[in-house]
Amino acid sequence: MSDIQNKISEEVQQARDVCDTTGDNSAECAAAWDAVEELQAEASHQKQGEKKNSLEKYCDDNPEAAECRVYDE
Repeated sequence: MSDIQNKISEEVQQARDVCDTTGDNSAECAAAWDAVEELQAEASHQKQGEKKNSLEKYCDDNPEAAECRVYDE
């Protein structure tokens, strides 16, 4: 997760530099901030994807339990 946070920090600095150079209302500035937003959204999705419910946690610890059996159809 720290990799994506580092990348976000780099993109924020790059977006600031681009906006200082081209102006706050330029297309390049908007595109640079769009890239930052996309990375932030990806970081949020990755964080949400890590959560498991109580049954999943139980089955990770007890894969042989009856509740955790998976049957092929």
